[in-house]
Formats: sequence, C-alpha cells, structure tokens
Amino acid sequence: MPDPQQPWYTPGPPQQPVPGNPYAAEGGAPQGFGPPTPPPPPPRRRFGRGPVVATVVALVLVVVAGGVYAVTDRGRGEPTRPVAKESPGPSGSASPSRTPAAGGPKLSHIPTTEEVGAARKPGEAAAWIADDRADLPKQINKVHDLWIVGDTAVQALHRKVTAYRLSDGAEVWSVTLPSAVCETPANPTPDGKVVVFHNERPDNERGNLCNQMQMIDLKTGKEGWHEKLDEPGDDDTFIVYSAISGDVLSVARGMVVITYRMADGSKLYEVPRENKDKCVPDDVAGGPARLLVSSECMIAVERGKNYGQVRELDPHTGKVLWRYRMKTGWRFGSLISMDPVVFTIYNDKDTASDWRITVLDPKGKHRVTFDARDKGFEECAGTGSGGDIQPCRGASVDKGLIMLGGQNQVGAYDVKTGNFLWGIKDNRLRRLYPLRAEDGKSMRVYEAAGSSSPGRTYLMGPRGAGTETDVVKHPVATARWEYEMSMGRTAYVGGRLVLTPTIVSGDENKKPVREARMLSFAPGSP
Repeated sequence: MPDPQQPWYTPGPPQQPVPGNPYAAEGGAPQGFGPPTPPPPPPRRRFGRGPVVATVVALVLVVVAGGVYAVTDRGRGEPTRPVAKESPGPSGSASPSRTPAAGGPKLSHIPTTEEVGAARKPGEAAAWIADDRADLPKQINKVHDLWIVGDTAVQALHRKVTAYRLSDGAEVWSVTLPSAVCETPANPTPDGKVVVFHNERPDNERGNLCNQMQMIDLKTGKEGWHEKLDEPGDDDTFIVYSAISGDVLSVARGMVVITYRMADGSKLYEVPRENKDKCVPDDVAGGPARLLVSSECMIAVERGKNYGQVRELDPHTGKVLWRYRMKTGWRFGSLISMDPVVFTIYNDKDTASDWRITVLDPKGKHRVTFDARDKGFEECAGTGSGGDIQPCRGASVDKGLIMLGGQNQVGAYDVKTGNFLWGIKDNRLRRLYPLRAEDGKSMRVYEAAGSSSPGRTYLMGPRGAGTETDVVKHPVATARWEYEMSMGRTAYVGGRLVLTPTIVSGDENKKPVREARMLSFAPGSP
C-alpha cells in the first residue's frame, strides 16, 4: 500500500530561477548542454494526422554557469538529446585537446572495455562499451531497435546489423547490407529471427524506397530469405512500419497492412479496411503470439469528428478477435503493453499535449482511461507517438503496475484502476526510466547520467524518495558516453542494463566526444 502521507515526494531544494531565463523556473535543461545536434527529420504522421510539413525549430540559448540551455519545440517527434560539451568531464576528465585525468580514458576515442575496467573505482559496476569504426554518412543516422537474443544484444545502424556479447561487449557477428536499414520490428520471433528493411538503392538521395526485406537469424548472424516488399505502388514505401507476431511478419505502409510468413517471406493476407473503407489500417504491433492493428477512421472532413480504433487479429488467419473504438476526436497513440493491452491515446485537435492512457481487458473491453499529466508525465517519456506505435519508450507494465518515467520523475499507477500509487519527482534534471516491477511493491529504476556525473540503478518503493536502495553504481569512467545515451534505448536482462543511443552523427569532426554504439552495466565482474 502507498504511504498515505507521502505518495509523491520531491527531494532536495527547488532549482532557483536564473534571471533572464524564462525556462529556468520550469526546470530548463541540464547544465552542460552544448550547441544542439541537428535534429533528425520529424517522423511522418500516419494517414489522417495532417499534411507533412517541415518542423519549425525554436531555440532559446541562454548561457548559465558556463553551460548552455537548449529549448526546442519539435512537436511529437524525437526530442533533442543532450550533446556533450568540451568542458572538463566527470572526475576531472578533460576534452581531447587537454591532458586526461590520471586513471581515466582519453576522450578522443571510445575507451576499450579494458580501459574502463582499469579506471573502475571500488563499489562501481562492471561495464563494457562497444565501438564500431565503420564509416557513416555525415548526417544524423538512426539507431534502430535493440534486440536481446540469447547471450547477445543486437542493433542495426546504417548498413550493419551487429551482435555484441552481453558478458563483455565483444562483437560476435555482423551482417553488412547493400543499403541503409530503414525499418525494424520491435521484437524478433521466439526463436530469434527478424526481418530488417533496407533501402532499394545504396545512395542517400531522395526517392530511395524502403522496400527490401532481409531475414536474419539473430542467434547466428546468418542471412535468410530476401524479398522485395509486395506493394500496390511505389508511393507507399517511403515510410514503413513492421511487427512480428510469433512466426508472422506484418507490414504497414500508406493505407495497407499485409502479413507474411517468417519462414519464407510468402504472403499470407491483407488486413481489410472497415466501415465502407473509411477505417484505414495504418500501423501494427506484435508480440510472442499477438497482433494488434491500429486504424484511423475518417468519417468527416473535420478532424475532431473522426476517431481511431484498434483490432486484435489472429496472426495466421487475420480473423478479428476483438475491436475497440476510441471516442470521437481521439486516436491511437503508442502501445505500452501487449498483455494486458495498455496504450496511449491523443486528442486529434491537440496532438502535442492532450493525451491519456487506456487499459483494456483480455477481451478488448474498456477497463479504465486515466490522465497522467496532472503528475507531470509526458507521453512516452517525452518522445510522443510519432512514427512506430511500438514501443512507447520510458513506459512499461509489470506485475500490476503501469510504470512511467521521464524528465525528473518516475511513478507507478494501478493497472486495474488507473489510480496513482507512488513515485519520485526530482529537481536534479535527470531522466528516470522504470525497468521492471519488484513483486508489485517496488520498482527498479534507471537514473540516466548527468552532464558531469554517472547514472545509477536503484530500487524504489511506495514510500518514495529517501527510501531508494542502490543496486548498481555506474562508473565515472563511462559517464560521458552514458550521458550521450541518456535519451536512448534501454534493456534490462539478468541484472544487466544495456543502453544504446537513438541517433549517431556521422560527422565526427563536429563532435568533441565520439559516440559509442552500446554501453552496459552489471553488479559483478564482466
């Protein structure tokens, strides 16, 4: 049971406003933010979300205590992530132009796992860091989904799919594709197979279609079948969404969803439109044996009179198992959990800030919808629901708890009632991510690194701040690279935390610190 006196606690003194900085009173941004990385192109809205336009980026730069605040309005797409600046790093580590601190790795290169181990201090976690010297285009390159298969962590970046050993970060295998990866599903098949989508041409010019399907066995790195996406027209394959449900691959693009057999890439069926073609399937989400298809139902010209719906289909036959319609004016946002089905919805008239969380029962009937904005939570920890509907970063469901994270806070809601239970609201400008529930009474939380100090992993229970128990103290030696990943992807397996960035710059001349591909921490020795 939550502590009735203090279910929501704010530790530490409040941050003092900075004269002339209107954002400081609202929390601002972490000190040490440098000039912002050029943002990637905003994700294209799914059909019905309005025309695609160039996002207008408003930047307010205010020098504070030797650092810079960057405030960016980027809509519901990928938020601007922190960029390390060339001032001294953690524990006196220096920029590439200066002499590094004794015992710490140089910042002009990615430190090896051996260097990280040599710099490890008593009580700090064992860590490994993965580097890749493969050439990248001088642009912002997307790091795709993180897969944990057996004893490896696998990621796709540009033309390579690479597996790293979980115990020490050593590269186990890699596959080089003829062109850049443009889409990946959130999860592989139960036996570790996945289909990655890559561009039709090897160049990075406009008009390059995302229509090549390559099956890869993530346990061995062996390539399987390769097929061109079966499609009604080329105009529908610039933006592709995919999901794997057991041994079935589902692909959404434009206003079409088609399923394929994972075994050989042969076509199974097309997901039909509904309501006299007014309800158009637009995205898919998968799991070990379940398939969800979201649709946008365009009943009227006025957006506020339309609505979204979600269906569960039998992956092998396409039979509709249940259908849930959102209220008029509301659309499907992002999937938080497949079992039970928990997802965000958003108001079509205010896609940037008006959102809720909806929970369904096993038969697709409405259980509860609640508003987490009164506690300050942002949808999917601030990443919104642009692009793929799966996963919703910074949110998860485990052991009866809906766990939400984000800037400065993490908290738990009851999955049956939607009632807020307990959480922490912090003023230290850290990003907090829930990793898993612990017997429904507490949760394991990852606190991302700051600009000058490492992160940590801890347990937090219903009594909130001040009762945390540190599980893993992250090493100072990797703090600068951990900070680069503070808005990236996370995976927690067997007591080990794995981090990756979501984007990597290919222009290393503009980066004071080279970006690592993956970082991992564990309580024991690697």
